[in-house]
Amino acid sequence: MDLKESDKLLWLFTEKLGKVSAVARGAKKSKSKLLPLSLPFCFGEFILFRGKSMYSINEGEISSSFQSLLNDFESLTYASYLCELIDIALVEEESNRELFKEFISVFYLLQNNAVNFELLICAFEIKLLTQSGFYFNLDKCVFCNEKITTSNYFNIQYLGGICTKCERQQGIKISYTCFNALRYLIKTPITNIYKLNLSQEVKRELYRLLTDAIYYNFGKKPHSLEMLNIFRGVEKNE
Repeated sequence: MDLKESDKLLWLFTEKLGKVSAVARGAKKSKSKLLPLSLPFCFGEFILFRGKSMYSINEGEISSSFQSLLNDFESLTYASYLCELIDIALVEEESNRELFKEFISVFYLLQNNAVNFELLICAFEIKLLTQSGFYFNLDKCVFCNEKITTSNYFNIQYLGGICTKCERQQGIKISYTCFNALRYLIKTPITNIYKLNLSQEVKRELYRLLTDAIYYNFGKKPHSLEMLNIFRGVEKNE
């Protein structure tokens, strides 16, 4: 598809089609009706036409522009990170309606500053993994299948805890509080995680654990991760 200087090539995450690429013809022009639809983080209804190589945006209506997120560098970084997570986790036109709903919920919570940002992102990372088919196993040892109530070691490959009898490998040492927080976040809807109060140290543990899990299962790390490390107070060599 030939693109003109006034055209915008966009990446969209849709409820029905999943992740798709689309072009907004003439959207770079100041008077274009497609200009508002092509702004970062816009949420709404889009009418798409499928061409030979990609979709074209014919028209649409914005439900929420989320443009306030652009006014704060921290919220902008977190929003950008969320979009990159979707990009690395999904293939083109792979529908995932449950993940789409979680994604939109997180953006509303970010916009309203309703939940601690670090905890909110951790909760979404968990939903991203589970909705992509990578399930956590926190009730039984991932090696011997013995029932466990908690653990201080997390296996990245099998996404679960290890009992005291089995060899601790392919994972990281964590606190019991971190393990229990992980279990809570898995079972709790994102809109209710404001009830959880964690120390900065435990949030950092969750961050490292989930970052490793995402990289192991998807093979990529979002580019915005380095900037996110600054807000989370994580050193590069950690």
